Amino acid sequence: MSEIRDSQLWESGKRKIDWVISNMPLLNMLESRFSAEQPFKGLKVALSVHLEAKTAYLCKVLAAGGAEMYVTGSNPLSTQDDVAAALVHDGLNVYAWHGATAEEYHRHISEVIKVGPNIIIDDGGDLVSLIHNEYPELIPNVIGGCEETTTGIIRLIAMDNDKALQFPMVLVNNADCKHLFDNRYGTGQSVWDGINRTTNLIVAGKTVVVAGYGWCGKGVAMRAKGLGAKVIVTEIDPIKAIEAVMDGFEVMKMEEAAKYGDFFVTVTGCKDVITEKSFYNMKDGAILCNAGHFDCEVDVAGLEKIATDKWLARNNIDGYKLSNGNSLYVIGEGRLVNLAAGDGHPAEIMDMSFAIQALSAAYLVKNKGNLDSMIIDVPKEVDSEVAHAKLQFLGYEIDTLTPEQEEYLGSWNV
Repeated sequence: MSEIRDSQLWESGKRKIDWVISNMPLLNMLESRFSAEQPFKGLKVALSVHLEAKTAYLCKVLAAGGAEMYVTGSNPLSTQDDVAAALVHDGLNVYAWHGATAEEYHRHISEVIKVGPNIIIDDGGDLVSLIHNEYPELIPNVIGGCEETTTGIIRLIAMDNDKALQFPMVLVNNADCKHLFDNRYGTGQSVWDGINRTTNLIVAGKTVVVAGYGWCGKGVAMRAKGLGAKVIVTEIDPIKAIEAVMDGFEVMKMEEAAKYGDFFVTVTGCKDVITEKSFYNMKDGAILCNAGHFDCEVDVAGLEKIATDKWLARNNIDGYKLSNGNSLYVIGEGRLVNLAAGDGHPAEIMDMSFAIQALSAAYLVKNKGNLDSMIIDVPKEVDSEVAHAKLQFLGYEIDTLTPEQEEYLGSWNV
């Protein structure tokens, strides 16, 4: 069973998937390995990740390893209907479509939980939250799960602190091969891809305000600088703020930064980052977007309340007129801009992240019943395996320690 928009779109989706397959050698390697080893044979996997071509290939790799896949999206605007159709054409169970209402989105994620999954692969924590709150009777079926994002990990840690988390979750986002590359280089490129293709405006010579200077914010700021923009960073963490200063960026409070920004990008994982007190300080024509997981960083609902007029300014851009006469523009309804207005991270980057996901899921199965914590870091050997394989596919070699060097590094009496 599946619930998608149009099954006839599958050929377009297949072309997209074929393209990323040709650029994801790590997943190609794992597809061959899993096909031979069948680590997920007889298991149901529920997956909620932004449903585009790279995610589709992850689903196919897990299915090649024997998994019975139940797939949904993790954002109403990031699902690509042709990709969903291609997965259904290949025999996977998919419940997702682009532009889902809140009710439809909830129904779709419920469908993949109601099957009683053994493994959960989450992006933002919606599946984990749903099974704990609405389907607790299915929790005994769950071996464990993997979480893709910073936002999801924040939710998991809060659950664990409250002793509410009932099965082990691997913190995929914390793996070096995930956050150092996916969050920084993937987000940095894909955010500006989404902004540029949607606005068709120049970035050079303008001022970009980046809210949050974690790994994602670092990537967004770095790429904005590369495009010729002046960059202002807003932060709540003094250490990250100092880092931004030493990276060459201005640092100030959001209310002050609001006066100067031409583009605003929120990347914090928190809510109410840009609110009414900043909207009225903004220039006429300022453009706002969000690169955090949930659509609560830019207070779009609050902007609608104070706006005297709202209109569709351009495809995927809403215009809002304020009482002071200024117009502000919001891309993708304030949802994740790199997916609501683009195709997400580059294939070569997601190759690393999804390899970590796939290997972490296999690790959970292999160690079923032997994990003594609900919060699990990605094993170092998994991180290292992915990094070494990626280097090999890129055509690079590195040195190794000699026995004498290992002895030297492990000794204090030298």
